[in-house]
Amino acid sequence: MEGKNQGAHVVFLPYPSQGHINPLLQFAKRLASKGVKATLATTRYTVKSICAANIAVEPISDGFDEGGFSQARNADVYLKAFRDYGSKTLSQLIHKYKDSFFPINCVVYDSFLPWALDVAKENGIYGASFFTNSATVCAIFCRIHCGLISLPVKQDEMPLLLPGLPPLNLPDLPSFVKAPESYPAYLAMKLSQYSNLEKADWVFGNTFEKLEGEAVEAVLDLWPGKLIGPMVPSAFLDGRIKGDEGYGASLWNPLSDEYLKWLETKPRESVAYVSFGSMVALAAEQMEEIALGLKCSNTHFIWVVRESEIGKLPPEFADSTKEKGLIVTWCNQLEMLAHPAIGCFITHCGWNSTLEGLSLGVPMIGVPKWADQLTDAKFIEEIWGVGVRAKEDERGIVRREELISCLKQVMEEGERSLEIRRNASKWKALAKEAISEGGSSDKCIDEFVEHLKCGN
Repeated sequence: MEGKNQGAHVVFLPYPSQGHINPLLQFAKRLASKGVKATLATTRYTVKSICAANIAVEPISDGFDEGGFSQARNADVYLKAFRDYGSKTLSQLIHKYKDSFFPINCVVYDSFLPWALDVAKENGIYGASFFTNSATVCAIFCRIHCGLISLPVKQDEMPLLLPGLPPLNLPDLPSFVKAPESYPAYLAMKLSQYSNLEKADWVFGNTFEKLEGEAVEAVLDLWPGKLIGPMVPSAFLDGRIKGDEGYGASLWNPLSDEYLKWLETKPRESVAYVSFGSMVALAAEQMEEIALGLKCSNTHFIWVVRESEIGKLPPEFADSTKEKGLIVTWCNQLEMLAHPAIGCFITHCGWNSTLEGLSLGVPMIGVPKWADQLTDAKFIEEIWGVGVRAKEDERGIVRREELISCLKQVMEEGERSLEIRRNASKWKALAKEAISEGGSSDKCIDEFVEHLKCGN
């Protein structure tokens, strides 16, 4: 194996949040399964949270080694420190292996961290950018970066008509596009992804040809993405990586298997799984409406509510719904989505969650709140036809009646539900096909591996 690995050692550098670590770690496992030595470089604050077979883990610094982003408390301060400290410690890591049997010859970096490409080039090795959003969202932001779309996009300019994409109306666009002043640091980070992209040796997208090929084809001159997704553990797709049943990274403390025991008592496809991701914090009013919608529906539910959000639930809600639903502070989402009792996924429509829902064939109810979730929700409902998007009122709140209506459309027998389930099964099969041997994504990964090993 050592001789096979020689000349191909890739360091993966994710932005240190769960939704960014997971897909990059999964890509590392894919390459390791094809004979490449793979090392994940992550911040000292997150390094102990990662454990994956055949993947080495090395620490680098973001300048806040004791608490990460929460220690910085400011996006601008954090990103600047990460660039400064990260550049230095990543370079030191490359030098550490320089005279070893496995010198590093490529850095695959999270597109949020474009400075990593500069470090790779300064050290004379390959640099590859990995985008964790959909190709559709990449196509929108690269056009903004190139001056082809002006901000803010306004109502009288709707619909937005872009090559390779369906017509996009204001509710379908990333929030930064409509209100660039709302999160200036995050908008700057989004656009910085493209700041030096022309110097990258490869650009990777966590999606697949049949899902978003048209979006990529239309912007190849601006965003030459190679589609290598979905980056979901192999056990839930092709099964070619032995024992690959989870990502191997968790920044949250796991619970007991209480929720699995509870699920075992429920009929097939009778439970709604509710999770709004690791970052979204819903307003108390929205939490109450979701809670009352679930309580008044005809559906069993299991709802992941982070400990910091528990106080937003209505008083005695958990106790009053014990027979019908379960509140947990954490669960294994893939294990949950794969369980036969789950009938739908009420989601914030983050890209990782969207890909997981598609890959496991679970119908979705989209409750997007900001950023790229809004665009993902449009595709879930209108383009891929695997779910419905809950509509907000004039105050931006999804009311209980709307949630109940969505649950009926997806969970109860009827033509709409049947159509959604047929589409969900179709996309599940296509996701598996893409990453299986000879599939479109697998071919892109093989080409990358071959180039690394040949060194040309």
